[in-house]
Amino acid sequence: MAARSRFDTHEVFNQSPPYENVDLFASDGPLVEAVKANGGGGAGLMAALSAFGRHWGSAAMIALGREANENPPLLHAFDAKGFRSDSVAFHPAYHRLMGESIAAGLQASTWSESGRHAAAPSEVLRAARFYMTAQIETGHLCPITMTRAALAALAADPALLAKIAPKVLSRSYDPTLRPWWQKSGMTLGMGMTEKQGGTDVRANTTSATPNGEAYSVVGHKWFMSAPMSDAFLVLAQAPDGLTCFLLPRFRPDGSVNALRLQRLKDKLGNRSNASSEVEFADAFAWRVGAEGAGIRTILEMVQLTRLDCAVASAGLMRMALAQAVHHCRHRSAFGKRLIDQPMMRAVLADLALELEGAVALVMRLCRAFDRAADDAREAAYARLVTPAAKYWICKTAPAFIYEAMECLGGNGYVEESMLPRLYREAPVNAIWEGSGNVMCLDVLRALKGEAEADVAAALSHETGIALADGDAAGLDEAHPRSLVGKLALMASARALKASAPVAVADAFVRTRLTQSHATLYGTATLDPSVTQLLLQRALPEG
Repeated sequence: MAARSRFDTHEVFNQSPPYENVDLFASDGPLVEAVKANGGGGAGLMAALSAFGRHWGSAAMIALGREANENPPLLHAFDAKGFRSDSVAFHPAYHRLMGESIAAGLQASTWSESGRHAAAPSEVLRAARFYMTAQIETGHLCPITMTRAALAALAADPALLAKIAPKVLSRSYDPTLRPWWQKSGMTLGMGMTEKQGGTDVRANTTSATPNGEAYSVVGHKWFMSAPMSDAFLVLAQAPDGLTCFLLPRFRPDGSVNALRLQRLKDKLGNRSNASSEVEFADAFAWRVGAEGAGIRTILEMVQLTRLDCAVASAGLMRMALAQAVHHCRHRSAFGKRLIDQPMMRAVLADLALELEGAVALVMRLCRAFDRAADDAREAAYARLVTPAAKYWICKTAPAFIYEAMECLGGNGYVEESMLPRLYREAPVNAIWEGSGNVMCLDVLRALKGEAEADVAAALSHETGIALADGDAAGLDEAHPRSLVGKLALMASARALKASAPVAVADAFVRTRLTQSHATLYGTATLDPSVTQLLLQRALPEG
């Protein structure tokens, strides 16, 4: 009554309660079943995921995500006396989120203490956590995913990996600006693109000159994310060609390295995370891998960050759908709950079906990463489907989230609903680590690569797409998008058959493959029983 007394003209009713204090795992039927189907179904493992889901689904964690985005980082290029500072200040909420994610091992749980891939189902279990975390706050996951993936590139230099890995594997978050070897834990960033080249990193002009056992780097990066990381993997032109380097914030003698932060990017989304322009003025760096092998070395890292792009986009879609279903169950219009209105019901079910395919696909893909070291076909599947999954899921997310936003009407368009933040966040994963065209070209390279026979076998087994001898060589680079989209959809359908009810998998095949599915949701014709099943799996009621 005290809250009502502020309004002399009306009573507030017919509003949905906040979507908070929920179990992000147990309330997500498709996720639960996809984890089980891909090796993560042990009772203890499921209980741990549910505890994680309850913690991250709490009102307190949701508030941290909002605060971190309402208070973006600030660059302090100079101190009060005019000396270079080159530091970035973050809101305490951001640091709390980083601490929580590192304590949960999102940057380290897929690696053993030796720096090798941890035993299965480490990728599946981590992806489930990463997917849930992305629903609450995605910006801080940029340094998390880069730190996790960087160890794959550092494997090209076992001695350097042995020094760095213990700090990366630590579950302690240490945001202080000091030498990495003095810290309880460290994070790693990456800088590849330059002003003149962008995706074409072979056009990089940054140079690296041998200097004893290390190199001196001169040049710039146009995008370097998480500039307060403790070290960065960068590409630079060495005497024998484009090479990968590890460039630390501090030189071995403890002095600050010559990274000059020029400005922070003013981005559409990803507001909690800092992305910077940087210059290297004779910066100290260690070579990682052979000179001239920079692209091959860095791609070991990029394959993992691309996987995380797909997982995070699916997480954004999941939160948007959950918000929409939750709202429609509590909001009434024209004498019925919104969720009982036929057209709204059709839209929500169609969205839920799309997400079913995305979740099934990313979890099946994570299983391939878990098994790749011991199974050539699984390795080929990971090589082929990673760019296809990133292409399809990351391109699907913005339109998906917009449709979910519309389900909330005007309430969905205001910042308090979280939908605007999800919507702004969605495009970055389609751009970061390779745009759609780059992903399509990468699929073509996989089909034409050294493991062509293994890739063709994986393609046929997992999607039903059969390539005869010579077919891959004849694929047209000008028009691969339809092939890549079909590949992703068929891989999703196959994954659904292993993890979802038959009715859901059949509905996906019928509406996405045997029929032409419109870009507008709510146009798929679904049996009422399937609609009910999808909505209950999306968010259990009662």
